[in-house]
Amino acid sequence: MKAAAEFAKSLGIGTEYQRVFELEKNSEELKTFLEYFQDNLDLLIQKTWVEKSEEKRKKKLQDDLPSFMTKIEQRDFPEAIEEFRAIMEELAYLFFGDQRNKNDFTEYTFRIDAQMGLFWWYVSRLASLKELIEKNEDWDEKCLWAVLLLGICYLTNF
Repeated sequence: MKAAAEFAKSLGIGTEYQRVFELEKNSEELKTFLEYFQDNLDLLIQKTWVEKSEEKRKKKLQDDLPSFMTKIEQRDFPEAIEEFRAIMEELAYLFFGDQRNKNDFTEYTFRIDAQMGLFWWYVSRLASLKELIEKNEDWDEKCLWAVLLLGICYLTNF
């Protein structure tokens, strides 16, 4: 968990990350924080300008949010991480278009902003995490929550 907290500091969300990580899992404060996250992510999707042909893609992404939030509430973190990764892939496409599919995408985001680059690097590593989780049943809930919370905190404060 210490490594995740240090990474959160690098993303500029260290204090908020630590605060939320220490909240009780069913606390009102955590529920409120997750509502802020969902509202902010929904707003990011809504406010992203896309071509008319991409509106369906944008709408589908918004429709995927409730399922993702349910996975978090159920503390099904392996599935939540996978859904988060898929949502972020779509969000990256909405933000950056075809640039998202290029090999130098992470480097491109670093040139825009170092913390943004770190965030998209983190997102790119989530697929590898799924493979690790599938190979090893020893991933505990707290560790998976720590990994997922990095992305949630970053986007809540974006």
